[in-house]
Amino acid sequence: MSRHHCHATCCNVPIRPTLFMCSKHWFMLPKPIRSRVWATYRHGQCDDWNPSREYCLAAKEAVVYLAKLEQREPDTRVYDMFLGEWP
Repeated sequence: MSRHHCHATCCNVPIRPTLFMCSKHWFMLPKPIRSRVWATYRHGQCDDWNPSREYCLAAKEAVVYLAKLEQREPDTRVYDMFLGEWP
């Protein structure tokens, strides 16, 4: 099974590909943000690199929220790329 890491900025905890974040970071998110991430997730989107715009916006919101909470500069490059906001 392939693995990737938590999408929270500066977190390198390895997680299953079907997960978005490690449990520590996931449960730091408010329930409405977690719900938006799950509601917009499509199984296989990490394999085909074709996430929806709605998912990218929800995921970016989650990453930004946690980065601010942890006083970090959010790393949203992957979502910016999919959203066409790449510099």
